Amino acid sequence: MRSCQMSDLDAVHQLWNEADVRRFLFDDRKISVEEAKSFIETSLVSFASHGYGIWLFFEHQSDQIAGFSGLLHSLQGSPSLIFGTRPQLWGRGYAKEATLSILRYTFDVLELERVEADVDEPNKASIRVLEALGMSRTRRAIVNERPLLYYEIQNWGKEESAKLQLE
Repeated sequence: MRSCQMSDLDAVHQLWNEADVRRFLFDDRKISVEEAKSFIETSLVSFASHGYGIWLFFEHQSDQIAGFSGLLHSLQGSPSLIFGTRPQLWGRGYAKEATLSILRYTFDVLELERVEADVDEPNKASIRVLEALGMSRTRRAIVNERPLLYYEIQNWGKEESAKLQLE
């Protein structure tokens, strides 16, 4: 894994516009290159200010982006977990492995107290990832006519981090 850089713009823009990725990430809306650039710029600022942003991960022995995982800064509270995997690689555990790395970094290095996430209710695969990571559902809401589920996880300590690695 490595932090997303401006040099990744074309590849990330392509990934974020894949139909099965944007369906839940951007409410099935195609995003422009300028919007993708803005997300990367915001991530870079967040890394400088908070120590976190969006990371990219790669399939073993490949330069092609397999997916992304990271934290989005929130003025309202805890950072929000975001992740996605190239559809051709679904079901291989990449999302869980990447997000687990993000949570370990968040709690063990940055020593943050809590991480939140929201997920479209029909996105069963992402719900399974969040629950496998030990995140608890806190509420359900309708946002832009779409049902969203909200999750959170508190700083788990070193023992919980090691336990998740073994599963």
